[in-house]
Amino acid sequence: MRDPYSVLGVPKSASEKDLKAAYRKLAKAHHPDQNPDDPKAHAKFAEVSSAYDFLSDKDKRGAFDRGEIDADGNPRFGGFARGAGGGPRPGAAGGGAGFSAEDILKEFMSGFGGQPRGGAGAGAGRGAGSAGWDPFTGSMGGGAGRTTQGRGEDINATAAISLEQAHVGGSVPLRMPNGKTLNVKLPDKVEDGQQVRLKGQGHASPYGGEPGDAMVTVKFERHKQFRRDGADLRVDVPITLYEAVLGGKVRVPTLEGSAELNLPPAVNTAKALRLKGKGLHGAGDLYATLRIVLPEAGDPDLESLMRFWREQKPYKVRDN
Repeated sequence: MRDPYSVLGVPKSASEKDLKAAYRKLAKAHHPDQNPDDPKAHAKFAEVSSAYDFLSDKDKRGAFDRGEIDADGNPRFGGFARGAGGGPRPGAAGGGAGFSAEDILKEFMSGFGGQPRGGAGAGAGRGAGSAGWDPFTGSMGGGAGRTTQGRGEDINATAAISLEQAHVGGSVPLRMPNGKTLNVKLPDKVEDGQQVRLKGQGHASPYGGEPGDAMVTVKFERHKQFRRDGADLRVDVPITLYEAVLGGKVRVPTLEGSAELNLPPAVNTAKALRLKGKGLHGAGDLYATLRIVLPEAGDPDLESLMRFWREQKPYKVRDN
């Protein structure tokens, strides 16, 4: 192996935090699954992992800095006997910082377990069945049985839908942050802020495991006509003065099209008229608030009639 400091691109004074940050960056950049068209990616990734494992072992790093061993763990001068198979000197293993390359990969890849590796240059002393520090549980745990297939990261997205879409249901198209367009199946009677999980539609796993999920938060868009009050809806309905006095039938918008509303004579616009079952999902009601609208340009006959009413037939609508 080349000089491990050069491999990671850090100086000899680098702290454990600096080593971890450098390894995290390089491991992501050179992982074979992220570089399927680069035949050299596997070798680069292996070199980066070996360099980090070497320098994260305090005994090995110290011996290397003092010139006692080379980057492969072999002694540089007499007095140090090589171990069986040309491995590191006895006593060098097991005194590391407690984190291996697999532990770092486990940190930034959700759910990654990391099978411990044995042998020289691959975290000596952390072979199958040996205990290692688990950064997720904060305790020592056995290395055997850990999975090598890490799950991909989830993607978070927001689907803004209209009240009509929420009411009818079905699927809505959504462009994800990664550029992919998905059809999101809305849950029955979907609620504002409800989260939908799309299995396997997240980021791919760089370790060959299952992809992550897409976590889609449903948000109701502000409607130009309806105001939502839970499952109930409220809408303003303009009417003429003669409709308010004489009554009649008017068309009222609903989430399923327009509906006919019967106005009684002398209807009081202070109260809203209810259309039962015309609210969101059919679970609520629709309340129509009537708004009397006078002619925009004014009308002399109407003004004359109102003066007559004011003088001959006054009535009170306020206490003062």
